[in-house]
Amino acid sequence: MDDVLDADADAGLLDGARTTAALTSLGVRPGDVLLVHASLRSLGPAAAGARGVLGALRRAVGPEGTLVVPSFTPENSDTSPHYRARVRGLDAGAVEAVRASMEPYDPSLTPAPSMGALAETVRTAPGAGRSAHPQTSFAALGPRAARLLAGHRADCHLGEDSPLARLYEADARILLLGTGYATCTAFHLGEYRMPGPPRRGYRCVVMSRGVRRWWEYEDVALDDGDFAALGAAFEDAAEDGAVRAGRVGAADCRLVRLRPAVDFATGWLTEHRRAGG
Repeated sequence: MDDVLDADADAGLLDGARTTAALTSLGVRPGDVLLVHASLRSLGPAAAGARGVLGALRRAVGPEGTLVVPSFTPENSDTSPHYRARVRGLDAGAVEAVRASMEPYDPSLTPAPSMGALAETVRTAPGAGRSAHPQTSFAALGPRAARLLAGHRADCHLGEDSPLARLYEADARILLLGTGYATCTAFHLGEYRMPGPPRRGYRCVVMSRGVRRWWEYEDVALDDGDFAALGAAFEDAAEDGAVRAGRVGAADCRLVRLRPAVDFATGWLTEHRRAGG
């Protein structure tokens, strides 16, 4: 792992120019394809908030770069942890009212509030695109956005027919901006590449031919419970250049090459989940 200097050691209010400089110091380059996970609270006070951070990211990758963020929507599913937490303790009538209020997924309109302010700012930015999956969509800005988001099959959350596989092909990098490996979505592609991964049923609200309905499907059983340990193991084993560490504002950050991270995750998950299961 490569350590980089803290470009914001004396930062108070984190302005756009300072944020861009910190990202460049971390290793972000013009033309990069970045899968971004961000905790703006961890960065400290930033001028113009999420819009300012997005502006800094766009300056760092330049006009040829592309930014991608998860824009997941657990709010329209009754098989998600979000739903179970929402209805816990409610009586049957209240549960039915919750279910009736759940909106079908619309890629142009459905918000992704659980993904954070930066992801929502990307999703709603002029020119942004979004993939079609009703549960695990991605939003993107930049010249490669359409290609990265295309073909996201509705029965493939985060596998070969999702933007994660397109990001792998593009040799993208992961920017953990004040977040840790526990939120590293790319590791899920490793779950799909394990031999015979376990599968489970999912259900969510969709719109079909103008009619709201519940849709059931089967896919790989996603589990991020060991991703923090997986990330620590990856850093210990990573070759030079695969991970760069530094600070942006008040936050510890990582810039990670997606391909070696997914390749390592595939082997590590296969070994450790078999041993534990």
